[in-house]
Amino acid sequence: MKRILCLCVAILLMAGTATAFAADVTGTWTGTVKGPDGNGFPVSFTFKLDGTTLTGTVQGPQGDPIAISDGKVDNDKISFNVSFNGMTIKHDGTIAGDEIKLTTKTDQGDFPGGELVLTKSK
Repeated sequence: MKRILCLCVAILLMAGTATAFAADVTGTWTGTVKGPDGNGFPVSFTFKLDGTTLTGTVQGPQGDPIAISDGKVDNDKISFNVSFNGMTIKHDGTIAGDEIKLTTKTDQGDFPGGELVLTKSK
């Protein structure tokens, strides 16, 4: 019985530790997206982290904020999707302190993906 109890406690401690390693990205992050023509426009992401589940919105020159979906943070890895105008943009990247480096890829060939660096707003 003691072994089972110790095993249960060890499993709970490991599970709690796993979520503690998710980098806390809660807050506002800003960057500049470069379009296919080379011109850039500002974007602002507002993230909320609950365990390893990431929710939030992105605000750009398009008007109203757009919700992100399928958001996850695992240690220093981050991923989420943004869908608008019938297109989904997948974002994958790494978190390093107050900077997130993202690679974007769309589900449509006529709109290229790219690189995006976000900086945490103070």
